[in-house]
Amino acid sequence: MSELDDGGEWFSCPIPNEADGGLVTLAYGEGGRLSRRLIRERIVSRFDNEQLRSLGDAALLETQSKKLAFSTDGYTVTPLFFPGGDIGQLAVFGTVNDLAVSGAVPRWLSLAIIIEEGLPWSVFDRVLDSIHSAAALATVAIVTGDTKVVPRGAADRLFITTSGIGEVLAPAPPGPAALRPDDVLLVSGPIGCHGAAILCARERFDFEPPPSSDCAPLTAPLVALHSAGITPRAVRDATRGGVAAVLHEWADACQLTCVVEEAAIPIDTQVRAVCELLGLDPLHLANEGTFVLATRPELVEPTLTVLRQFAVSRRAVVIGRVSPRRITPVTVVRGLGREVPLDEPSGAPLPRIC
Repeated sequence: MSELDDGGEWFSCPIPNEADGGLVTLAYGEGGRLSRRLIRERIVSRFDNEQLRSLGDAALLETQSKKLAFSTDGYTVTPLFFPGGDIGQLAVFGTVNDLAVSGAVPRWLSLAIIIEEGLPWSVFDRVLDSIHSAAALATVAIVTGDTKVVPRGAADRLFITTSGIGEVLAPAPPGPAALRPDDVLLVSGPIGCHGAAILCARERFDFEPPPSSDCAPLTAPLVALHSAGITPRAVRDATRGGVAAVLHEWADACQLTCVVEEAAIPIDTQVRAVCELLGLDPLHLANEGTFVLATRPELVEPTLTVLRQFAVSRRAVVIGRVSPRRITPVTVVRGLGREVPLDEPSGAPLPRIC
């Protein structure tokens, strides 16, 4: 739906309806219900195969001697630099994390960059330096790539696409379809940090200190779980759409209900303040260094012991359980003990976050 404001400017509703004339809206890129609808109805339906159908973070590919994971992602964040990270770190860590949560050790990345004419060399060099440092921290090699320059107005300063290949550590997590009633849900740390950091930087909200992104590589704690002989049921980094989007994807895959306890979910003070001020739910905000993990009840304590050895997952906690299927696929027990449905993200409260 579109309408004119008093100044004659056109605005459009981010949530599409039949009156939108068949146009793509920002809501389809936000990682929630509409993103899944776009992928299933328009992409998977055309290119259907076993790997694509699973809708995982990476495709698991068999060779004669190894099992590999392959992932790709595009990055269009604005602003390019924000507290706790920048587009260069996102481009490396985002693809590295997609491989890591798929049960692989990231090894190689490609780097494709689209540059808008007029971008200062100082900005470009700063991004490249950040990519170099992030790749070194994540112990991956950038082995191929491409660069394009487009006219002014054809892009928003800088777009990056990275693809990654990793070696799968067997056994890999079987995935959300393997979830069973009474499985336990964990989160690796405070949620919503990246979304809050981008929002405050973009809108110039004067919080002191400002929220800082959790942008970080997740390989170390997940490899440590494997070394300890612990195989989770499922792992997913909670990026666009946040924890809520992950839980809805999992509930859809296993046809069970995910129940989380609001009081158990770690939320930093700055993120909580932003959400309370703007009426946002931190479960819907993006993360770039936080994952959701599901495991069998008897593996909860060993899993937490391993995760808490690493800075990126030191604040890992149990946030809920999987229950038999109810009418609602995901519920949250709010502060007063009332269990209510947790909506799947379907709008576009904060586009262009990664």
